Parts: sequence; C-alpha cells; structure tokens
Amino acid sequence: MIDLSRKVKYQEELDKNFLSEMESIDGGENLRNCIQCGTCSGICPMSIYMDIPPRKIIAMVKEGFKEEVLTSFTIWLCASCYACSVHCPEQIQITDIMYALKRKAIEEKVYPKRFPIPILSREFFKMVIKRGRNSEFRLIIKVWLKVSIAKMLSMTSLGWDLIRTKRLSLRSDRIKNHKELAIIMKNLNGTS
Repeated sequence: MIDLSRKVKYQEELDKNFLSEMESIDGGENLRNCIQCGTCSGICPMSIYMDIPPRKIIAMVKEGFKEEVLTSFTIWLCASCYACSVHCPEQIQITDIMYALKRKAIEEKVYPKRFPIPILSREFFKMVIKRGRNSEFRLIIKVWLKVSIAKMLSMTSLGWDLIRTKRLSLRSDRIKNHKELAIIMKNLNGTS
C-alpha cells in the first residue's frame, strides 16, 4: 500500500534530471510522449500485485519522483513479458524503462531491503561477471542467506527433491575465457 504522506512533495524536492536520465537509455526516447492512457497498467499481468501501476510509474518519472519510483516494488515485479511495450500507442518501451529503473535502484542501493528480487538480480550479475555462467544452486543459497535463513531452511526438502531428480545441479561451471569476459564487462560499464 502506498503511504499517502509520501505523495506530497514540494517542487524543489523533485529530481529535475530524472526524466532526462531515463530518456537517455535505450527505449526511453519516447518517454515524454506518454499520454497516460493506462494501456500498460490494464494489460500488465502483474499490475494487481504492484504498489504503483506502470502508468503512474511513467508519470512519476516524468515529474521527477525519483525516490518513490526507485523504492517501489513495481519495478521489481515487472515480468518482462513486453505486453505493455507492444500495446503502447506511443511506442514507449516500458519494459526497458523498468530494467533501467532496477539497475538505477541497485546502483543507488535504494531497492526494498530483504526483498529477494533485487538481491537475486545483483547476485546473478556478480556471478556471471565472475564465472561467465550462473550456478543456480549457489545463486539460491546466496539469495536466501541474505533474505531469510529460516525461509531457506524451510525449503530444504524441495531443494533435495530437485537435486535428487537432477533438476538442480550442484556443479558450478565457468566459461573458458572468464577473464576476457571480465574485461568486456568492465569496458561496457565504463569502469576502470
């Protein structure tokens, strides 16, 4: 549920650069053209679980409500089905914007704490950078150790069944040239 007291902000409290920042990402070029028709919210299969519907997220980005957008659960619940993007009359790539908002929330460390989806995203990315591949078993362990050890322990029988039926491997693979991948990723991120 949205805290209504957080909705009231003075103009100077808003981030005037937030819209420009989101327009600069691939897929954000048409963001200003949003006509608030609600097609994205109406077609989204996850909107009933979101604290802020996609239509309002776009409106809030346009107005500079950076903190509220980056701390919302909505950006983490996007199923990446692209239904919103396909049906948008203004051809706004809403799914790409949701991905950019997730990256921004991780970068600024403002995602909802102890919520598994941002932790999963961050740990998956770190694992791929380090090894070039994802180890599902290690990823699950890392995520649940950071979210809830009790929840992880409650799922041990499910985990054992997945291992026993060979649906979850304990192996941890690495690509041959993982150091080259690290160099590529370093250059993509513009880090030194």
